[in-house]
Amino acid sequence: MRRPAVATILVVVGLVALRLIAAAVTPLTFDEAYYWTWSKNLALSYFDHPPMVAVVIKLGTLIAGDTEFGVRLVSILLALPMSWAVWRAAILLFDDERIAATATVLLNATMMVSAGTTIVTPDAPLLVASSFVLLALAEVAATGRGVWWLAVGVAVGLALLSKYTALFFGPAILIWLLWVPALRRWLLSPWPYLGGMVAFALFSPVVIWNAQHEWISFVKQFGRAKLGGFEPHFLAELIPTQFVLATPFVFVLGVMGLIALGKRSTGPAASRVLVAATVWTIALYFAWQALHDRVEANWLSPLYPAFALAAAVGAAYPHWTPGIARVVTVCRRWAVSTGAVLFALVVVQVNTGALTGYRRDATVRSVGVGVPQMVAEIDQVRRRIGASCVLTDDYGTTGWLAFYLPPGTCVVQRGERFRWIAAPAPTAQQLAGPLLLVGVDNAAARPDLQGAFGRIERVGAVTRSRGPLLVDAVALDMLSDPKGQILDLRPPIY
Repeated sequence: MRRPAVATILVVVGLVALRLIAAAVTPLTFDEAYYWTWSKNLALSYFDHPPMVAVVIKLGTLIAGDTEFGVRLVSILLALPMSWAVWRAAILLFDDERIAATATVLLNATMMVSAGTTIVTPDAPLLVASSFVLLALAEVAATGRGVWWLAVGVAVGLALLSKYTALFFGPAILIWLLWVPALRRWLLSPWPYLGGMVAFALFSPVVIWNAQHEWISFVKQFGRAKLGGFEPHFLAELIPTQFVLATPFVFVLGVMGLIALGKRSTGPAASRVLVAATVWTIALYFAWQALHDRVEANWLSPLYPAFALAAAVGAAYPHWTPGIARVVTVCRRWAVSTGAVLFALVVVQVNTGALTGYRRDATVRSVGVGVPQMVAEIDQVRRRIGASCVLTDDYGTTGWLAFYLPPGTCVVQRGERFRWIAAPAPTAQQLAGPLLLVGVDNAAARPDLQGAFGRIERVGAVTRSRGPLLVDAVALDMLSDPKGQILDLRPPIY
């Protein structure tokens, strides 16, 4: 095995090992706990997303149990096939081991990959599937064999089973075929259309599920494209978040690589346009949307494998001016170590808060530091009052309680029942009471609760802290004598 390959393997394995350590010491975010509940009730799809994240968590917990490490295990290990796919795609497209090695390590150095696979979200399997979309298209370009379009269909189908943003691969591929004259022949061939049929077949369970449930997931997710007035400050938010998620040095190399890809000397037209079309199709759409509405930083995740390849091209481009060449050298030399250090600092911060003097930051609400201890206190109150079920008013608290309470404990979100279509409904006996309501301020004065229960009694309060920082104060109420509709079964309002 050649030296670049050995060095790349060592770097990737080292970064994966760092993520595994972080996974073991960091409590779940509320989204992860919510997705974990999906893994206990596998379905064709869910209200929020397609099913792949639930499958990833299920596989991990089968190996390592219902622990934080188990929930995240397979998500983190997916970086290994992702890395191989990017390496192989780079070899096919540019026939250069330096570019392949650089692209692979730069992708793994990004916070999008390091944090995005350690914290399990639909973006983790999407990143892997996106890498294989790039690889399958590279095979089409390199071999000219139509059968590789079936592999493209499989990869796009798996990406669609991960997250709806994979739909952007459709226009990106079309732009690629139209832009490069030598590739236009594929538009008259059955192979791309057969690949599209394969992708749709794989995605069809999600379509079937939506058809069975009034298209609620499609309406929710595609409704995000509703545009308001001209709000350029959202774009001003989006660009810095990508600078951070790519990490600064990778971001600079990626931008320079996109410039270099406009030069014929950087490789065959099919290779250059494939990478550029993938990045620009997704980036420009979300930049346009950000002129009207907020765009979450992780929505751009499917472009990152191609962006890392662009960064590697930028790092290898030999015709930069001396000043730019020095910038490239610095970025290439420090990108991986900087990414690893930034990730380690984020892990320290979210677990301790020490880096900001124990002040509140953006992670303190979503990462469950202090949640296991708080849930243990909630369980003591639950046992003391003999509650048959625990009620909450939000999906995040429901997920945390379901994960950290003893297995088999009845935990139910009162509203948004459409989130829990795949889960067994609570039985009449479980809802007969007494019930423990968690996290509702001034519950006794709530008209909806007054109409549903004859008695509402405050039975305690618990707190959640990260070091000396008080994160949450959570009220606990006992509900008894049910007299009306306990659960809100109304459909979602968009």
